[in-house]
Amino acid sequence: MTRVIIRTDDPDSFFDHAKDAARRADQGMSFDGKVTITFEDPQRMFTVLSEARRRLMSEVMYEPMSIDELTSRLRRNRSAINKDVGLLEKIGLIVSSRSSIPGHGIQKMIKAVAPRIEMVATLG
Repeated sequence: MTRVIIRTDDPDSFFDHAKDAARRADQGMSFDGKVTITFEDPQRMFTVLSEARRRLMSEVMYEPMSIDELTSRLRRNRSAINKDVGLLEKIGLIVSSRSSIPGHGIQKMIKAVAPRIEMVATLG
């Protein structure tokens, strides 16, 4: 995936976009490598994508990092980082994987799903 768009929109527009995507898929047309995540309310979008979570996403967009590296880099509590990683992974903005560190156990690596994420909020 090359790009993620996070936007606000009304339900009718969301379903219009979904129908268009389904129609393209039915016709065997290719997709342009982007994913759109839609919020109905701009306030909800900015609550979910708080400043702390946007900073976390920016870090892993630059390079994949472990939970420990994020904790250190962002100077935040490990449990808060884990909570934010879980939420961002659930909505599809980041992915995590576990890798072993020989002689030291397992670490969780976090990376962004795309090198570019656009946030668009429309008021009114």
